Amino acid sequence: MSDKPTEIANLLAPTVQSLGLELLGVEYLTAPGGATLRLYIDVPLAEQPARVVNIDDCERVSREVSAQLDVEDPITANYTLEVSSPGVDRPLFTFEHFERAVGESAKVTLKLPQDGRRRLQGEILGVDAEQNTVTFKVDNSPFTADVENIEKARIMPDWAALGLAPTKPTGPAPKQGGKANKKPSNEPAAKKPRAE
Repeated sequence: MSDKPTEIANLLAPTVQSLGLELLGVEYLTAPGGATLRLYIDVPLAEQPARVVNIDDCERVSREVSAQLDVEDPITANYTLEVSSPGVDRPLFTFEHFERAVGESAKVTLKLPQDGRRRLQGEILGVDAEQNTVTFKVDNSPFTADVENIEKARIMPDWAALGLAPTKPTGPAPKQGGKANKKPSNEPAAKKPRAE
């Protein structure tokens, strides 16, 4: 994480923890006209999977954190606050997050290019606490990156295992029935003839 998200995460983590939740990490995304401050929260590891983050948790954290940000004022620009659960494509922010995700596949963006690449995806093979590195299996070869050089990382869900993979249609494709020659119309829908 860059300095601003780390600073904000350190500031807000105790507040989130006081609500019985864990602050996984912070994204601070700047754009013309305003920025987005996105907080990812989760229930403590000891309470998983019996309890999950719900909308009430997000609203409670949003209220408390908004009040704290108004007082502390770590961001001078206009911004929108978003509080989110990690979802199935869980973001990975810390060494501990990578350690828990060994064996999972991840999509990663590096801060500085390494071996000619800034983006990679592959299975998390292992972590090295002494070196503060994560090793991925990328194109059937090990690829080791320093955690400090990882800008963004997300778990790539196994949609098939979750039962959410799209199914391939069987049989011939449906015929287009003369629609290919139909010219598009820019008339408003109210003026187009309707079949009744």
